[in-house]
Amino acid sequence: MSRLQGPSSLKRKRPELNSPVQSLTEHERILYDVIRSKQDIGIWTRDMKKEAKLPDNVVNKSLKALQVKNLIKEVVNIQNKGRKHFMATEFEPSKEISGGAWYLEGSLDTEFIESLRQLCKRQIEKKGVATLEEVTDLINSYPAFNVDVTKQQIEEILRTLIWDNAIMEVKSNGMGEFASIPFGKVCYRYVSKGGLGGEPRAGALASIPCGVCPRISHCTPDGVISPKTCVYYQKWLDF
Repeated sequence: MSRLQGPSSLKRKRPELNSPVQSLTEHERILYDVIRSKQDIGIWTRDMKKEAKLPDNVVNKSLKALQVKNLIKEVVNIQNKGRKHFMATEFEPSKEISGGAWYLEGSLDTEFIESLRQLCKRQIEKKGVATLEEVTDLINSYPAFNVDVTKQQIEEILRTLIWDNAIMEVKSNGMGEFASIPFGKVCYRYVSKGGLGGEPRAGALASIPCGVCPRISHCTPDGVISPKTCVYYQKWLDF
């Protein structure tokens, strides 16, 4: 399912009034209470069995019954995709489990990311120069884009565009095309063959993709996100 077709929510769902919880057996109730207590983190089946202190065959039977009654669901844990992970249906996976805004059903949502990148680039190209707030408002008001995005998400997207040399982060000098932007305010300008204007900002890590990567805190040598699989890092090495 593509998120471009409508908004998604990471909020806790309101439980149904006519809940089947009342019809649970003793073993189902024990298991359900263990799973539900983990809220939006959920629990791995092995940890669940230890905590519930129930035989494997009882746990497996109870899990199936709870799923049929729509009280629990299996979710993908991006840190351990091979493990069975369960959560009460009234919760949505936390960022630690789901991977955050850029993941959908346990996989990096490349379609969503690329669509957002292209839309941000077009909006900045039209305006010539824009602040983070302006870009965010423009994206959220775009009629064909039905997903509400945050300033943090847009900032992460803009950083990837900076690395691709599609845009440049600058400070307003309060003159010319920057007249409507307060002096010193950070904004973004479309990269063209003409002069840059403003004051380009380039830190010590500006030439290294890791310095502007929004997922750097999740990057590990053998993890889901790693230097081995990063196209930007390989591009920098080949430069």
